[in-house]
Amino acid sequence: MSQRDYYDVLGVPKNAGEAEVKSAYRKMALKYHPDRNPDDKRAEEKFKQAAEAYAVLADPEKRRRYDQFGHAGVGAGGQGGQPFDPTVFADFGDILGGLGDLFGFSGGGRRGPRRGTDLRYDLEISFEEAASGTETTLQIPREEQCDTCGGSGSAPGSTPEKCGQCQGRGQVRFQQGFFTVARTCPQCGGIGRVIAKPCQTCNGHGRVGRERKLTVKIPPGISSAQRLRLTGEGEHGGPGAPPGDLYVVVHVNDHEFFHREGDDLYCDMPISFPTLVLGGEIEVPTLKDAATIQIPKGTQADTRFRLRGHGMPHVNGRGHGDLYVGVKVMVPKKLSREQKSLIEDLDQTMPERVDTPMASNPDEDRPFFERVKDIFG
Repeated sequence: MSQRDYYDVLGVPKNAGEAEVKSAYRKMALKYHPDRNPDDKRAEEKFKQAAEAYAVLADPEKRRRYDQFGHAGVGAGGQGGQPFDPTVFADFGDILGGLGDLFGFSGGGRRGPRRGTDLRYDLEISFEEAASGTETTLQIPREEQCDTCGGSGSAPGSTPEKCGQCQGRGQVRFQQGFFTVARTCPQCGGIGRVIAKPCQTCNGHGRVGRERKLTVKIPPGISSAQRLRLTGEGEHGGPGAPPGDLYVVVHVNDHEFFHREGDDLYCDMPISFPTLVLGGEIEVPTLKDAATIQIPKGTQADTRFRLRGHGMPHVNGRGHGDLYVGVKVMVPKKLSREQKSLIEDLDQTMPERVDTPMASNPDEDRPFFERVKDIFG
């Protein structure tokens, strides 16, 4: 029976480089692996052909002989030579680029102690705390190393024993078709040891649940969804393994007066119509002290003024954002007879009628500046 050309099997040209050959084999191995295609003889055969082709084309000497003499030059398959060499799977994990564990080809032997689990804590702070920075204490429940057994899980005076199923290797091997598959040992979980006499304090887990208090500094300028990483403050790992990390995710409450976009702040200030027409000065509250804005004559409603450096501090500690103040027409709800008469006289002198915008909150009886004063204390 004639055999397929190895280059055709992998779908690569005869001048394909090592990387191209390896990539083609990797794709076929993932597609036709028996674990992904159980009881599929056709897929198993294609997988075997791809592995056989790769074993030859990935070896410079075998490839040279194959290019010169064909299958006879490498003693392949049913051509009277040596059968396919299953040791091609020795570097299967490397070929699959870290996906080998999916099929049991970890290639790395026993698993070591696992790193501790990372933890997350959601922290809610006020707008003012985000602006000035703050320090707070968190109470974190987590798994910590058992003091009684030192994290080994064994009772004092005893030590873990070698796993009888995998003989301490952390893996068990079995035959699957024409090759050998290695999988993590189900009895010891890949550690290679089992606990004969469990610690009474932690029941053999090596860890116990505790609550730990941590002091966290929140930098000025932090915004919602930003997170702080506290290295090593997550759950403890296995014996000899590092702990996980704690991630504090910050949620900043909205402000009654300011609206934040990045490190810039925005607010609206109602001012009287005469001030817009004749010009003047207005006071604007900021995160610290009040600032003064000069209103030019003939300022239109919704004009926005920029106060540099009066926004939120940059979280890296260098400078501040800006404050943008939009002016709104402040329409009085109650007028005296004299005021009403003056406005009517003014209206008659205007070239055309202009509908004055209504106040942003017509149901609020208290003056705006009194409400702002309450906000900022």
